[in-house]
Amino acid sequence: MQKVVIAKPYRFVPPHRGKFWWYALRPMLRSYLRRNSGIVNVECRGTERLAASITAGHGIMLTPNHCRPCDPFVLGNLSLAVNRPFHIVASWHLFMQNRMNSFLLPRLGVFSIYREGTDREALKVAMQVTAEAARPLVIFPEGVISRHNDKLNNLMEGTALMARGAAKQRAALNPPGKVVVHPVAIRYFFDGDIAQTAPPVLRAIERRLTWHPQDNLPIKDRIAKIGEALLALKEVEYFGEPQPGPIAPRLQSLIDRILVPLEAEWVKGRREREIVARVKLLRIAIVPDLANGNLGEAEVQRRWRHLADLYLAQQLSLYPPDYLAADPTPERFLETIERFEEDLTDVARIHTPMRAVVEVGQAIEVSPERTRSIEGDPLMLSIREQLEAMLAGSLARDNRTHSRPISP
Repeated sequence: MQKVVIAKPYRFVPPHRGKFWWYALRPMLRSYLRRNSGIVNVECRGTERLAASITAGHGIMLTPNHCRPCDPFVLGNLSLAVNRPFHIVASWHLFMQNRMNSFLLPRLGVFSIYREGTDREALKVAMQVTAEAARPLVIFPEGVISRHNDKLNNLMEGTALMARGAAKQRAALNPPGKVVVHPVAIRYFFDGDIAQTAPPVLRAIERRLTWHPQDNLPIKDRIAKIGEALLALKEVEYFGEPQPGPIAPRLQSLIDRILVPLEAEWVKGRREREIVARVKLLRIAIVPDLANGNLGEAEVQRRWRHLADLYLAQQLSLYPPDYLAADPTPERFLETIERFEEDLTDVARIHTPMRAVVEVGQAIEVSPERTRSIEGDPLMLSIREQLEAMLAGSLARDNRTHSRPISP
């Protein structure tokens, strides 16, 4: 389990307003992305849309999809393209990883949000910096890193809450100002040879399963076989035996097997619709006493076990069952392999050459008033519609202009 929960009392980390570190680190961005993420090129599209909103003096919120851990650094290229630093909302645990993060993140305009509770300070600052209109605010509405570029997770409506709060503040100005949201689509492309890149990782996973290398199988079948084995292992752990049937209902059944007893114990059976929201609700119930340090050792260990179960359930929900159906792209193969390796070892190795396309969507003006239709929040629906269209469009354009192996 990655260290996404910090067992300490939460303290809000505010952003710095200065630009010194943004200027100082600009020359290092390209080499950082190459070294730490294998990304050799970032192309920014639609920058004129964001530039127009900046010139108009609007409060601006950027809402990217969140496929990879490097997304905030990739957005650094967009920041450079419009010559404006961003504020970014980031989970508190990122500030607690090491001294470098603790020092640099706030100085680059990043501020914390506590995902194990209601963070009113973070909400207040998010609305304030958006209303100030000095810098665009970046918030990742999916709330988690998906590691799949072709499917969006549920978008959390806290994004709309922040945007409308900022819109109310700007509407009260004399003269009144506006807040706009620009959806931002980040799509990654792997320009290496997946037939050469995948086998070393797959062999390492197969060794962990005590298998002989399955080099005789096509990569697609090899990945499917590993996925079936990993799912069956977890079913043996939680059910006592592998379960029959297609992958999709088995995944859902395993997730419910993990979460339903915890929901009965911790939240009186309350159950949100989406898996990420279900996990968040349970963490809010489990973590505070753990962070306060007032529990006995046995109870501490029991709660950490529950948190590990929650982490597993959330990770299971991030495997789209049909992701390798039909003719998967090299990126889908790579994303699935990376997810396997990360879930087994907490670390996914770097693959290169990768390139990223960052596309800024049309501005969506935010109304200060909350409206809601049967389908959901209109602002969040508009954000999702644009993100899905841009992600699909960038893939279609790339397939027309690049010749890449598709199905090894």
